[in-house]
Amino acid sequence: MKAALVSSSLAVTALVVAALLAPASSLAAEAREPFTARHLWEMERLSSPAVSPDGSRIAFVVRATDFEADRGRTDLWLVGVDGRDPRRLTSHEASDHSPVWLPDGRLLFLSSRSGSTQVWRIDPDGGEASQVTDLPLAVGNLVVDPTGERIAVTAEVFADCEDLDCTVARLDAAAERAASGRIYDELLVRHWDAWKDGRRSHLLVLPLDGGEPVDVTRGLDADVPSKPFGGPEEITFTPSGDGVVFAMRQGGREEAWSTDFDLYVAPADGSAPPRPLTDNPAWDTHPVFSPDGGTLAYLAMERPGYESDRLRLVLRDWQDGSERILTEAWDRSVGEFFFAPDGTTIYATAQDIGEVKLFRIDVATGQVTLLVDGGHVRSPRLASPIDGEARLVFGLDHLKSPVELYSATLDGGDLRQLTDLNGERLSGILFGDYEQFQFAGWNDETVYGWLVEPAGRRPGERYPLAFLIHGGPQGSFDNDFHYRWNPQVYAGAGYAVVMIDFHGSTGYGQAFTDSINDDWGGKPLVDLQRGLAVVLERYPWIDGERACALGASYGGFMVNWIASQWADGFDCLVNHDGVFDNRMMYFATEELWFPEWDHGGTYWENPAGHERHNPALHVERWKTPMLVVQGELDYRVPVTQALGTFTALQRQGIPSRFLYFPDENHWVLSPANGLLWHEVVLDWLARWSGIDEEKGEGL
Repeated sequence: MKAALVSSSLAVTALVVAALLAPASSLAAEAREPFTARHLWEMERLSSPAVSPDGSRIAFVVRATDFEADRGRTDLWLVGVDGRDPRRLTSHEASDHSPVWLPDGRLLFLSSRSGSTQVWRIDPDGGEASQVTDLPLAVGNLVVDPTGERIAVTAEVFADCEDLDCTVARLDAAAERAASGRIYDELLVRHWDAWKDGRRSHLLVLPLDGGEPVDVTRGLDADVPSKPFGGPEEITFTPSGDGVVFAMRQGGREEAWSTDFDLYVAPADGSAPPRPLTDNPAWDTHPVFSPDGGTLAYLAMERPGYESDRLRLVLRDWQDGSERILTEAWDRSVGEFFFAPDGTTIYATAQDIGEVKLFRIDVATGQVTLLVDGGHVRSPRLASPIDGEARLVFGLDHLKSPVELYSATLDGGDLRQLTDLNGERLSGILFGDYEQFQFAGWNDETVYGWLVEPAGRRPGERYPLAFLIHGGPQGSFDNDFHYRWNPQVYAGAGYAVVMIDFHGSTGYGQAFTDSINDDWGGKPLVDLQRGLAVVLERYPWIDGERACALGASYGGFMVNWIASQWADGFDCLVNHDGVFDNRMMYFATEELWFPEWDHGGTYWENPAGHERHNPALHVERWKTPMLVVQGELDYRVPVTQALGTFTALQRQGIPSRFLYFPDENHWVLSPANGLLWHEVVLDWLARWSGIDEEKGEGL
């Protein structure tokens, strides 16, 4: 960061955070059990904090695992902004989620209680929940206008239908047809984990007190919000409540390779079609109005076709349309953000040096000040109690704790933990201590990584290594509590864990992120090799002769690349949903902007760029035992990539195993499958790293 632009707050909570991260020495290590995959799934997951209009309470969602039903179930909870009186607000066998406060102090939320997801309402001071909407289609992405008179939701509809009943009738007719064939005239034919059936996610506005929904995007071949990961942050009402602003990309032939999302505005009554507010050929998203309604802030990328470009914070005058880029000089991507009540300050999260931190941005000057670090800050909000001090409220997690709610003063001081959902569970668990390290990577440029020690590490003993490689490739293994690749599971099984944010990782400046473009197997491999060498030299208790490398997605690609380019580096490899053949990957994946940007164009325009680091071209050099894992519903990295990997291994007689999930996508989401995944992976590591059988079980 540039010193002239970013200053550290004097009230940064370094001492408090250090105390939070310190090992729990009050319990003897022998009295606690090492962390396992079962513990991981037993943790209660906190999300979606929403502060009440009077600033006194926070509603939030808690997800708990129902092992018998093999699913997660969510309920609404409440806690005071002072951390007092935490209580469960809803308890239903269906899932309740997405709380939004009304101006009168009641809560709206989404629930599947009626058989499909609809909007419900509840008084947090008592009483039963009542159903607000009863639409013929399930809804999502609940947003309330500032007056509390209108709500916006989304629903999957056929774009040319006049009403929701038309969509229902078409779906019923399709279900009755004997033939199952579908005809496509353009991409996308499938996306993430679902085949397209002609429906689009459209934006519906309706009165809260009853009335017919208005599809303000009717007739548009486009999705609101964006798929597959967009949410209500892409939608907001205008300050008067008579209009709605949203991010949208028009469909059509270029949808599979375009990142051209623009902001649109539409009258809430549907009296006119949406009109574009922006014409940036790259990505515009996350509209937020200032408290006085005079400014629309949003996030914008600069380069078309590049999903990992820097997200700049743009301020748009709502009257004359003039714009100013507030964070042009700050070399970080802005994440979640909101205005202070007086409009002079914006609070925002951003990835920074292996963490997601909370910053303050001065609206007049763009000056950036660090407020909170020490983990991964999530969903920051402002709590302004009528009779109390305004405070920041946010979720915070780190490598030893799931997300809990915290609050801090507006300058980042006086950090207080508000919830302790998992405190009792954590008290009985032995975690591995962790630290961040840095070294000279490719071209002697500084690269960072994380080291997690084996749980209960004993001086004088040597431990095998689990070397985790992140996906993306423009991603990061940051200081958070991950529910798919949590290093503490390996630490609990007796491994040292190393995670390196190689060239291409996010949170270290845009040039560092860009450096992986057209160089998937170059700089990152050098960083991984140098990082491992540094770790083995600095920490002699790590046994480099018993080491396994694991990765998913791009990390799986790197595992395949390591198999030929670093063939003597590891005793075993684990490849989850990894790229095997860059050529076929280009022609079979769904979002083409990924390979086109990262490999310098379409395959026929630049075949050398795609083939330069193609693992399939070097399989004759493979010799390391490999576990291959794949989900059938993964359309980002299709199942044939895993089959190609396994075939190359088997045909050459290399010890290998294939773990296949017919019902999972790019991730493993069900509890039963998640437990099986960890069991198989840890068994594979134990087999080849020489760790004893008891430590290798992991469950």
